[in-house]
Amino acid sequence: MPVQRLAAGGRPGYTPVMGREVSVLPPERYGYDFIPPEYLPPGEDEYWLRNRQAPQKPWRRLTADEAGALRRNGNFAPDWDKVLVCDPFEPALIKNASFYGLVRIGVLRNVLLQHHDFRVPAGIRNSTLVSCDVGDDVSIQDCSLVSHYIIGDCCILSRIDELVTTNHSKFGSGVIKDGEKEDVRIWIDVMNEAGGRSILAFPEMICADAFLWACYRDDGELTEALKRITQESPGLSGNGFAKPGARGFYGTIGSGAVIKSCRIIKDTKVGEGAYIKGANKLKNITVLSSFEEAAQIGEGVELVNGIIGYGSYVFYGSKAVRFVLGRNCNLKYGARLIHSVLGDNSTVSCCEILNNLVFPVHEQHHNNSFLIASFIGGMSNMAAGATIGSNHNSRANDGEIRAGRGFWPGLSVTLKHPSRFAAFCLVVKGDYPYELNIALPFSLVNNNVRRDRLEVMPAYFWMYNLYALERNFWKTLNRDKRRIKVQHIEADYLAPDTAEEIIAALGMIEQWMKDAGWNLDEFSHRNPAENLTEEQAGDQDEDPEYDYSGDEDVLPARGLERHDRPEVILKPRRAVLAYREMLFYYGMKTALEYLEAHPEKSFAGYTAEMEAPAENAPGRVTEWVNLGGQIAPAFRVDGLRRDIKTGKVSSWEAVHAVYDGFFSDYPLDKARHSWETLRWLGNEAAHPFIRPEHFAEALDRAALLQEKIAGQVYASRAKDFHDPFRGITYRNDKEMKKVAGSESSFVKLAEEKSAAFNARKNSLKKRLGLE
Repeated sequence: MPVQRLAAGGRPGYTPVMGREVSVLPPERYGYDFIPPEYLPPGEDEYWLRNRQAPQKPWRRLTADEAGALRRNGNFAPDWDKVLVCDPFEPALIKNASFYGLVRIGVLRNVLLQHHDFRVPAGIRNSTLVSCDVGDDVSIQDCSLVSHYIIGDCCILSRIDELVTTNHSKFGSGVIKDGEKEDVRIWIDVMNEAGGRSILAFPEMICADAFLWACYRDDGELTEALKRITQESPGLSGNGFAKPGARGFYGTIGSGAVIKSCRIIKDTKVGEGAYIKGANKLKNITVLSSFEEAAQIGEGVELVNGIIGYGSYVFYGSKAVRFVLGRNCNLKYGARLIHSVLGDNSTVSCCEILNNLVFPVHEQHHNNSFLIASFIGGMSNMAAGATIGSNHNSRANDGEIRAGRGFWPGLSVTLKHPSRFAAFCLVVKGDYPYELNIALPFSLVNNNVRRDRLEVMPAYFWMYNLYALERNFWKTLNRDKRRIKVQHIEADYLAPDTAEEIIAALGMIEQWMKDAGWNLDEFSHRNPAENLTEEQAGDQDEDPEYDYSGDEDVLPARGLERHDRPEVILKPRRAVLAYREMLFYYGMKTALEYLEAHPEKSFAGYTAEMEAPAENAPGRVTEWVNLGGQIAPAFRVDGLRRDIKTGKVSSWEAVHAVYDGFFSDYPLDKARHSWETLRWLGNEAAHPFIRPEHFAEALDRAALLQEKIAGQVYASRAKDFHDPFRGITYRNDKEMKKVAGSESSFVKLAEEKSAAFNARKNSLKKRLGLE
């Protein structure tokens, strides 16, 4: 029968209104010709990929009695010889179903399947299956169309309007299929609305991959190599038996998955143990899921062109288009994620995230917050009303915002493109009218409207809010529920990347002091802990005030804002001492951790290893890269870039193996960097702690600093508990304590951490003979 166009009044060749056409095809080909002949490998048929994707089972043809029983139950197939089954098989469990093409059904027994309180009998009822493989003891009921899917064992599919796969499906990957033009490729425009940093998604993508692709755009060879790897690497869309560009991959639903009450699911791959209920539309996505890290998708959700990470939840009307959602993430309450990559362990609710690359452990919970065209280094939190990056100071929408780890914009903060922030910057509530370049880490940033000036307090967190720093460190570790950690994450706020930012900031402040004619001798090279006593360790300062009297301690600065109004540094003298104290604590804490991890090392062996020149990195490594939350020396990342361009590293699996190598090298890289940081603090060629007695004294000072941290954590929370306004909504103190508690559990953790640090220090001194 020749193919015809649907005709009006029986007239062939009629062209419908709006250019829409419906083809009329021979009914006997329904369920066949999935792969056009020109895209079949020599000697293969349309099932060549299906047979490699599906687990092979002892299928057999129906007996005459079984076929008769199926017909009597209201079932239909144009050719019952194309319906294959496994033993045991109970035909009574299939009712009012239609089968087209080659349909293969696994073991089918009279059993119930239960998921939570939802119970259904195994079998196929009131459904149409087209060229599918059905696993053992599966329940399919009230599914209007299930086409070209491989369904695992013990799955439940209930009340699905459309569940189909096309021969050109990509399942969220940014590949193109054989015969397709380049303009159909799906790019994700991270960091920049104009598309200058576009990347291609793939199921195994982590933030490190997105960073490598998006943030070295001057390296054209690298970006072309990454595109080629994505397009050609086997395994990204199957099990290594075909390249992703091959046509004819079937959709898969992993064993134990439950999909119910959904409308349209098209070109979607679902992992084992996944739970999908009430979704409106899932198109061209991969839902990564396992029994250990099951993914869930809930009511009203619409997801198009993306990847859902293992253990992630998408609920309550959320929308995502062109995206990668990392492992153990939550997207809920109508959140919108568009042209973005969101890192592992992040929670986003209500808000809009557009054109971003956001590293792991990001929190954004408010309906009126916007994050647009930004790179955020992770461990971050956005307050209500924050509008980050929606305003452009150019005629094009090509601006960007870049922020390091621990970025915390406060209530109703509005920032303009382009702006840049060092690690752990707290931006005070306000509308910032000009672009910002805040290279001072751990700072408080304030737009003083009354005085019309920009104020920055370096080292604010260390001086006044160690509770926030320590809790962020603890939260990053405590909320990491990933069973498999592909993306490595540095949770400590003091690491090589932030230490180098501190050193650079000290240089900037010193230059501003010189420019202002200040005397630097009194504190610039003072040992950060030389006068610290046990009594002083717990001393606390009051919170800073933003408006000062005429004798305020401020330092004129420049280059922090794109304007000629005043820029000032608040409490610069204290900030310098605080920064140096942070570097000392980082150095000694890292030394303690490294020596604990290597109990075989003597003190002499440790110092010899630290003093030995490292390969490719003599002296202190000053450039570090936040590689998706993993901190690595820049020279290692540059080496990876070279290997990708030369083809030595030729797949994403190989790239991830290199990241793992970086992670294995990191403890020594970090230990050497901390050692050289302590040398820099001493301002001498000889290391200040190379003698055992000096190292022992330094350990004691570090323990005092740990006590100081615990003391300030307590002081920060004590202000809340002793605030007289805290109790105004309660009838009495007893009710308040019952509702709000009498103390913070995290304060106890900080105290326990301090005691443990002291015990660890004493144990190490004893082991090394430093007592």
